[in-house]
Amino acid sequence: MPGITTEMRKVADNLWTKSFNHPFIKKLADGSLPMDTFRYYLKQDNYYLKNFGELHYKIANQVDDEQTKRFLIDGAQGLNEGENEIRREFFSKLEITANEMKDTPIAPNAYSYVSHMYHELNEGTAARACTALLPCYWLYNEIGKQLIANGSPVDLYQQFIETYDSPEFTDSTNKMIEIVDNFGANADVNEQQEMITAFVRSSYYELNFWEMAYSNESWRA
Repeated sequence: MPGITTEMRKVADNLWTKSFNHPFIKKLADGSLPMDTFRYYLKQDNYYLKNFGELHYKIANQVDDEQTKRFLIDGAQGLNEGENEIRREFFSKLEITANEMKDTPIAPNAYSYVSHMYHELNEGTAARACTALLPCYWLYNEIGKQLIANGSPVDLYQQFIETYDSPEFTDSTNKMIEIVDNFGANADVNEQQEMITAFVRSSYYELNFWEMAYSNESWRA
């Protein structure tokens, strides 16, 4: 019997299709994405990933299952070490300094996405919070798998693609899907619907993360 993630993926399919076809992704693949746009993305993603890791810790403190707890703690400590390492390399190559990060405010969509994830934990449940994290794993893994066949002519973009097609990242994605399915199997109908809503909202913010970077979103009116 399919788990709840099958339904989540179906409900969010339109958002995911738009992510797959977003100009940011298309131009990253063909090498025409301006490096300044990728630079902007990396800086905003740095804010996101710091909170993403912290949320793993916080959720782990609210779950009883030892395997789930261990996975989340490992995630907070660097489960996706390849991802973090590649980000550091990108920052070095693009000369994104600590001072530049200090002077760069978090953009509106990144702020809203992070706030959404904390809301699902603080005002919801561990199940909803895990679900809110899932699209970051799953969508990126699918993008990596779609783009790896042709790759990108730009070395940095190719490294980005390879990160999300890696066996390690795929294993982490599959484990997170399993965790959310287990939560769903033990949830009542109302909680299941709240989990689906959390997944769709994260998928919305993922789509708009590409748009945020592509349009150089800011707080200016």
